[in-house]
Amino acid sequence: MVRTIQTPEFEGVTFHEVLCKSALNKVPAQSQVPFQWTINPMRGCSHACRYCFARTTHEYLDLDAGRDFDSQIVVKTNVAAILRKELARKSWRREPVALGTNTDPYQRAEGRYRLMPGIIGALTDSGTPFSILTKGTLLRRDLPLLRLAAQRVDVSIGVSLAIHDPELQKSLEPGTPGPKARLELIRAITDAGFSVNVLVAPVIPFLTDSTAHLDGLLGAIADAGASGVTAFPMHLRGSTRGWFLAWLGTEHPALVRKYRQLYGHGSYVAPEYSAWLKDRIAPLVRKHGLDRGAHVRDLVDKDVGSRNADRDPALTLF
Repeated sequence: MVRTIQTPEFEGVTFHEVLCKSALNKVPAQSQVPFQWTINPMRGCSHACRYCFARTTHEYLDLDAGRDFDSQIVVKTNVAAILRKELARKSWRREPVALGTNTDPYQRAEGRYRLMPGIIGALTDSGTPFSILTKGTLLRRDLPLLRLAAQRVDVSIGVSLAIHDPELQKSLEPGTPGPKARLELIRAITDAGFSVNVLVAPVIPFLTDSTAHLDGLLGAIADAGASGVTAFPMHLRGSTRGWFLAWLGTEHPALVRKYRQLYGHGSYVAPEYSAWLKDRIAPLVRKHGLDRGAHVRDLVDKDVGSRNADRDPALTLF
């Protein structure tokens, strides 16, 4: 720990600045995801998404998975320097590295700490391919740097956008940019020469799974220039379940009983719902020409990364 601070620009948020000992997290071989390593510059996320599966990881710090996860942000201020040292090792094999598998590297705090340019530079200089998944429009700041990086290594950029209704989005994801801003981000990334896959997840039962909502969302994503989508239903693991159901009980109490039936005592929806959702989404994906993306086949009940995160700590470590 270096220091704990609060600033007027981030009302209600406390930053805990730390010096990390490592930057790269190894993903277990059994995880079957298309990357072997992850980097998480921060712990906690001011996006405050009610359904975020990473919430339980804050409990490792003796913080709660609810408001503490949203407001107590641990920042690895030296992450880029440590990463550069790790990538310089003779043992480093330049395997793909993923960012955004847990908390968002382009959450608002990145505007203050500017960790990503150093991370991108270290990965590029070492010849390491990498991918970024984000809801944060702050990524636009680094598009020139990412274009230069793409001339030397494989760079993949994905945007997460699952809710088209601005009112519902603000209630469920109060700290994130709105749907319009993220659609503009998709267009900016596309205009910069990247092929963008959009994570239409989680699909939230009874709230974002209607044909009208999905059709409108996928149409807007296609119009923004995305090449493909990945979609799957919401899963509610650990403390995230209670945090989300508390919100549901306040905002949509009539749905609580349906959720208890749909999820039972587990983390995932019933298989019948998954099959139903797949049958609903697949034609809409084809309708809007979004089946060109490599991940369109992942329209299943549990994506590989989320399925393994239950038992593979490396997917949720920072």
